[in-house]
Amino acid sequence: MKLFARNLTLACGIGLLAGSAPAVAGGSVEVLHWWTSGGEAKAIGELKSSFEAQGGTWIDSPIAGGGGDPAMTALRARVMAGNPPSAVQLKGPGIQEWAQEGGVADVDDVAQAEHWDDVLPPVLASIMKYEGKYVAAPVNIHRVDWLWANPELLAQVGAEVPTTWEEFNATAEKLEAAGITPLAHGGQPWQDATVFEVVALGIGGPDFYQKALVELDPEALQSDTMIAVFDQMRTLRGYVDEGFPGRDWNLATAMVMNGEAAFQIMGDWAKGEFLAAGKVPGEDVLCAPAPGNGFILNSDSFVMFGVQGDEWVEGQKVLASLIMSPGFQETFNLAKGSIPARVDVALDKFDVCAQKSHADLTTAIGTNALVPSLAHEMAVPRSIRGEIMDVVTEHFNTDMSSQDAVQRLVDAIQRAG
Repeated sequence: MKLFARNLTLACGIGLLAGSAPAVAGGSVEVLHWWTSGGEAKAIGELKSSFEAQGGTWIDSPIAGGGGDPAMTALRARVMAGNPPSAVQLKGPGIQEWAQEGGVADVDDVAQAEHWDDVLPPVLASIMKYEGKYVAAPVNIHRVDWLWANPELLAQVGAEVPTTWEEFNATAEKLEAAGITPLAHGGQPWQDATVFEVVALGIGGPDFYQKALVELDPEALQSDTMIAVFDQMRTLRGYVDEGFPGRDWNLATAMVMNGEAAFQIMGDWAKGEFLAAGKVPGEDVLCAPAPGNGFILNSDSFVMFGVQGDEWVEGQKVLASLIMSPGFQETFNLAKGSIPARVDVALDKFDVCAQKSHADLTTAIGTNALVPSLAHEMAVPRSIRGEIMDVVTEHFNTDMSSQDAVQRLVDAIQRAG
């Protein structure tokens, strides 16, 4: 991105001429993110408050919607204009892509001084680095493959939380017969893809998931197992209400809280909504791993972009150190619904769902059952992710056969590659 360096120099010069604020102890940061719903907004508020408590100046740049897609569009425009924010909510292969274009700045001196390698899971630490140096700081670990349930609605049909997809389907049939919507869902591509990857893990297992959705192995993509995944997606389509198209994820979460639907398949950021509404996870709303064996990893992180000026560089270092501090990791994740990225943070203040998540994470690391999320940009480049989401969403919203969906999936990945 040769244009990036030229425009950045020009923009920084303009910024200095426009008005140079005196440097403060914590420096300054402009943070671009898409955390705007109840639990998310509370979590980013914790980060803002902690940064300002150290004497820093925080400029908030929230861009709502689309699982972060609008934010990435805005980021591209900002970078091409030579005016990047100093820190951006970014994850997975996207970190490496931006680093390759020359847009990011490393905070490896902070990471080495604070021994990040000793407190992060190796698979997560590797994602935060480019050419061996830390360019991002992770704030959390989210589990994607959660099943949230309304206990009162399950009690009405005498059902327990299902542990297999066969049990899920049988319970859903009971709920439908009782006039209850089985599955709360928002008809947006990233939400469709979230359900898809959870089903893929549940039906195929971690090895299949890794081959098909991370390595993009043609044999796995064209297998009978993938056909079975699309078959289950077609079954799930029959369990959602007619109002699902375009619904935001947090509104689907509210359906479970309010007794309008029995289940939601969504990552544990949904728990942040329950907490913000005063609900007790594990009691008012039940939490269980979705049917299957494994752990789908999603991790939010902030990537530092190339900025000039001591105040902004200092702000990046303070922000990186703050994000990785044990105290902040605890406070932030208690608000967000996730668990700390650091493995050495005590969980005694966390709810039973978070403790279950941490225990399953430890098991998954030991059994090689920890897999990165496709839907949430941890597994493949955005271009390939987009092609896969298009196929999944089209299948979910039409009468496309599972066999045709598999072929379309293979063709789309080849086209993107």
